[in-house]
Amino acid sequence: MLFNDVYETIEAPVEGVFKDKGSKFIACAFPFKQEQQLKELLEQVKIKYPKARHYCFAYRLTPDRRVFRVNDDGEPSGTAGRPILNVLLSKNLSDVLVVVVRYFGGTLLGVPGLINAYKSATELALADAKIITARVQDVYQVGYAYAQMNEVMKIVKDADVDILTQDFDLDCKLKIAINQAEVNQVIARLEAIENLEYNYLFTR
Repeated sequence: MLFNDVYETIEAPVEGVFKDKGSKFIACAFPFKQEQQLKELLEQVKIKYPKARHYCFAYRLTPDRRVFRVNDDGEPSGTAGRPILNVLLSKNLSDVLVVVVRYFGGTLLGVPGLINAYKSATELALADAKIITARVQDVYQVGYAYAQMNEVMKIVKDADVDILTQDFDLDCKLKIAINQAEVNQVIARLEAIENLEYNYLFTR
């Protein structure tokens, strides 16, 4: 099976504003790696815009479009979360969360108007985003003795592996993210270290 281990995402949070008939739609787009981040990022938006009527969102994780979620937060079904997601799909972006905040202006926009507003706000935010190419990575936990640290860290440095967490004690632990195209090579070098243990955790 052919698998493309690169995908596009955004480098940093951005915002875009769309107005229609008195209603104001503020799209807040975030780099987004794990679903566990959702609650914290939604809370950030609600603190920043506390008097909004709706906080609708969509996110997309993994390059193959496998993981996504939409939420209309009280708007008519299909008028908010799905238009936001469709923009992510059309731009082929992944690992992105977009929350669109709505301040109601007193005039109903109708289904077509809402779809256009949520879509337009999302497009305006992403138009200001710096799009970057990211690599699909497999995350592993590695355990080894303190005396083996130099050997392990040389492999990590040579392969330009991302260190997510580290715990240096008598028994050391690293959580590392390896570019998927280089996993076999890096793991083979780690396996050559005596008594080193490693476990695959997840793909990101």
